[in-house]
Amino acid sequence: VPQRQVLRHQFADDEREIHHADDHQPDPEPLRGEVAFEGVWFRYGAGRRSAGLADDSLAGEVTSPLASIPDGWVLRDVSFIARPGQTLALVGHTGAGKTTILRVISGVVRPTEGKVTFAGREISADPPHTIVDAGISHVPEARQLFPHMTVEENLRLGAYGRRARPRMAQSLDEQFVFFPVLAARRKQLAGTLSGGEQQMLAISRALMLGPRLMLLDEPSFGLAPLIVQEIFRIMRRINSEAKVSMLLVEQNAALALELADHAYVLETGRVVMSGKAADIKNDEAIRKSYLGY
Repeated sequence: VPQRQVLRHQFADDEREIHHADDHQPDPEPLRGEVAFEGVWFRYGAGRRSAGLADDSLAGEVTSPLASIPDGWVLRDVSFIARPGQTLALVGHTGAGKTTILRVISGVVRPTEGKVTFAGREISADPPHTIVDAGISHVPEARQLFPHMTVEENLRLGAYGRRARPRMAQSLDEQFVFFPVLAARRKQLAGTLSGGEQQMLAISRALMLGPRLMLLDEPSFGLAPLIVQEIFRIMRRINSEAKVSMLLVEQNAALALELADHAYVLETGRVVMSGKAADIKNDEAIRKSYLGY
C-alpha cells in the first residue's frame, strides 16, 4: 500500500565557572519540565546487563557507533540536567555518545543502568509515544522526513499524537510564522525541497507537538553556512518566544556553544566537564583538547 495512502487513512480516524566532571556539585531538586540523566550507562547489542533496547527484537538491527571500543559501553555513568527554558549543548568528538543520549531520552533505546526523569517522573522504561505525549520531541539526524508526502502532510504528522491533535490548525499557523518558506511550499512534496528547507521542515514538524523539550541532532549537517546561520537564528527565536527548552547535539561545537546557555563536554561516553557555554567557548585549552578548534 503506498505510504501516502496509509498515512492519510490514519489521519482520517547563573554559574560562571567551568566544572570538570569530578568536581560536579549536586543539582537542586528537579523543576517542572526538566530532563535529568542520573548515572546512565548504555551499550548496544549482546552482553548488556539489562534491556538495552526498547524492543529487544531489534537487537540484531542496531549497530554501535563505538563498536571498536573493547568493552562496548557507549555511555559511561552520564549525569546532567537540562532546565526549563534552557538551551543545553552536548559537544565532543564523533563517537562521544551524544546521539545515543538523545535516543535514550526519546525512548528509542533504554539505559542499561541508571535512569532518566522528565518533569520529576522517571521515563527510562516508557515507550516513545508516551514520551512524546509527555512533551518531548526529537529532530533526528538527517531529518528523516516522509519524502513522498507534502510539507503540510509532514507537519500534520507532527501533531498526530493525542496531546497535540486538538490544536493542529493553530500549530500549523505558528510554524508558518517561524518558517515562512514552508507556507509557500505547503503543497510541495518534502523530497523536492532543498536541504535547508528540509531541515526547517524537520524542526517545524517537531514543534507541531507543542513540546516542552526539543531534542535536536546535528541540525547543521550537510548545509551551507548561510543556511545554517538562518536556521540557528530561528532556533534562538523559538527558544525565546515559544519557551521551548532545547537539548542540542552539534558537531560544529563553536556554533552550538554560541546558541546554548550551558554545555556538557563528552569524551568516549563520559561527561568530562560542564559549565556556561560562553566560558567553555572562550577557554582555549578546552577547545583544543576536546572540541578540535
